[in-house]
Amino acid sequence: MFIGNHLSSSKGFEHMGKEALALNANTFAFFTRNPRGGAAKEIEPEDAKKLRDLLEKEKFGVLVAHAPYTMNVCAAKEDIRSFSVGMLKDDLERMEYLPGNYYNFHPGAHVGQGADVAIPLIAEAINEALKPKHSTTVLLETMAGKGSEVGRNFEELRAILDLVKLPEKVGVCFDTCHVWDGGYDVVNDLDGVLAEFDRVIGLDKLKAVHFNDSMNECGSHKDRHEKIGEGKIGLEAMKRIAKYPLLQGIPFILETPNDDEGYAREIALIRSWS
Repeated sequence: MFIGNHLSSSKGFEHMGKEALALNANTFAFFTRNPRGGAAKEIEPEDAKKLRDLLEKEKFGVLVAHAPYTMNVCAAKEDIRSFSVGMLKDDLERMEYLPGNYYNFHPGAHVGQGADVAIPLIAEAINEALKPKHSTTVLLETMAGKGSEVGRNFEELRAILDLVKLPEKVGVCFDTCHVWDGGYDVVNDLDGVLAEFDRVIGLDKLKAVHFNDSMNECGSHKDRHEKIGEGKIGLEAMKRIAKYPLLQGIPFILETPNDDEGYAREIALIRSWS
């Protein structure tokens, strides 16, 4: 199983790889820049090569980079939208230092425009930024549906994917907390939820899992992550998700409220299930 957590890229790429190994992880996620936005740190090619060599040596799974939370390619304000598209373009160029990995982002918030207006804007941003030369697969994240978030259900993600010009280079990151908070009952009907995902989007597009318990009841639309087994999804349901046959071989990324010791415990727990 490929399991890891979010690591900080502030100390460099190779350092992230060593941190992951210390936690007994064999994949990880990282923000491409400060998660609250701002300029990206310059990449040192030799540092990127050291990480690539380490990943190959230790047989890591695919990494899941994450766009900053402030990136909103369907913003109502044109200047914010333009800045966000520029950020997306820059990040996809930077990802080529670590070729063949995933770049995940929140589809965005329509801020009163409505999803029907936002969905074409999101696809337009992907089409402008993602080129045939890129080796990265772009992932749209399933969202909890708070505020004016786009991606609150599988149909909205499907609508975006239908407008992307390079469909082979896009997929979905399935966030367990978000889908639960969004109203999909992965506790009592995991088979049904994944069958619905397959019907609407296709399981071949499910490329990664953000593996989080939730502080909230199903359908709350609040997006509050909890430690594995300590939330409303619960330990047994999380175990069923981790062991689900159709989800094997893809990266599972922990975004639980933990320190390194807590992540190491969760990684060990999840490994004990296999």
